Order: sequence, then C-alpha cells, then structure tokens
Amino acid sequence: MLSRLTRPKAVAVCAVPVVALLAVAVFAPLPFSLTQPGMTANVLGENEGNPVITITGAATRKTTGQLRMTTIEATGPDASVHLGDVLDAWFRTDQAVMPRDSVYPSGDSVKEIEQYNADQMKESQDTASEAALSYLGEKDGVKVTLRLADVGGPSAGLLFSLGIVDKLDGDGSGGDLTGGRTIAGTGTIDADGNVGAVGGVALKTQAARRDGATVFLVPKAECSDAKVELPKGLRLVPVTTLKGAVDSLVALEKGTGSVPSC
Repeated sequence: MLSRLTRPKAVAVCAVPVVALLAVAVFAPLPFSLTQPGMTANVLGENEGNPVITITGAATRKTTGQLRMTTIEATGPDASVHLGDVLDAWFRTDQAVMPRDSVYPSGDSVKEIEQYNADQMKESQDTASEAALSYLGEKDGVKVTLRLADVGGPSAGLLFSLGIVDKLDGDGSGGDLTGGRTIAGTGTIDADGNVGAVGGVALKTQAARRDGATVFLVPKAECSDAKVELPKGLRLVPVTTLKGAVDSLVALEKGTGSVPSC
C-alpha cells in the first residue's frame, strides 16, 4: 500500500510510528538511578546525639580533627526515571546516572532493599571492628559499638576502622591520627584489613570537600574515577589496606615519610 501513496503522504505515514517510538522513549521509565553527593558523618563525633563509636574494655583517648565517611544519595528503587532526567543529569557535574541494578539489588522490593542495606552496614561495622582490633593487637574483652543512623551499605568500613584506631591508639606516639585535619574517605574493609572499591567516588569527593575535608582516602582501584571533577583543595590518597591508610595519615601528620597519590 505504501508504494501507491504520494511522497508527502508516505512520509507522514512513516512518521507516525517514529513519533510513537520517541514518545515512548521520552515518557517510559528507564532502568537507571540518579545519584548526587550525599551526607557525610564524622565517625569520631556524634550522630543524632549518640557517639558513633563507643569502646568499652580499653582506655580511649580524646581526639581532635575529623574522620568523615561519605555517601551518595540516589533516587529510590521505585522512582520513575525518564529520558529527560537522564539527559539533564548526564551533563551535570553534581549528578551521575547509574544502572539501577548497581545501586539496588535487582528484583527486590523497597522493604527488602532497606533490610539488605541495613544488614550490609551491620556486617561492615562488625568487620571494621575486627580489622581495627586485629591491627592494634587488642586482646579479648574490648567491645566496640558503632551507631550511624539512616546510612546503609558497606562503604564506611575503612573510616570506621580508622576511627577505632584513632580512639584507641592515635598516631601511635600520643598524637591524633588526623593531625587535627578533616579527613574524609570511602572504602569497604575485610577482617584482614584489605580495602575494597565502592563506586560513586567522584560524587563522594564533592560531598567531602563541601563538608570541609582537605584529604580524601580512596580505594586505589578507583583513583581514576576519583580524579573526575576533583574539587579544588582536596588531596587524594590511595589506599589498599588499613595499615597503608594509617601509615599515610601518620606521614601527613608528622610531615615525614612518603604519602602516595593518585
């Protein structure tokens, strides 16, 4: 039938499905999440009126400076993200587009995702305590309680471990691990003190600098990602282990020794 139509009519007929497809593309929800810099929290301080780190069974020290864990905020797992939203975020430096499955476990309900993230945070806290106490050679009887409301996932593990080390041992010679600075960072940690990648580091560096950090500890594998849109005045320090992170902070504090860079 199309061969018998005049050219203008044929073009008009062909345009109908194209317009329909474009309409679907514009208005149909897409499998993405929009992310942006989130809150940060000083693990050496308080959260909602309670100390983030509480230690019993060992003497603790008063600390100065801050160790700020960082987060990203994402559209909810049930939010509808459309083409216009994606295009807008694509050209902004304070937002990123990420596959929804990389932000939330695929196929789970909102309630299940919240529980999953809470479980991940609890596991991360337990592992961070184990890694820190093992690093310090602390004997049995030391109990660490970690409280941080409204945050899920495992990416604060490294900062939790560093906070425990600072409260118990500082720089090892009477000084603060932070050197009085505001240090921020991200990274998972296992019981042996190995630091793992987390994702979203370019947005986390923005959150860190916004909240006063001058040094950012980043998993070494994510150095290149962290350098994208790196805020002015923020120094990247790559880490692979808890010991390496402590050594770098001590070198910064004392002004001696080498400090790795991305």
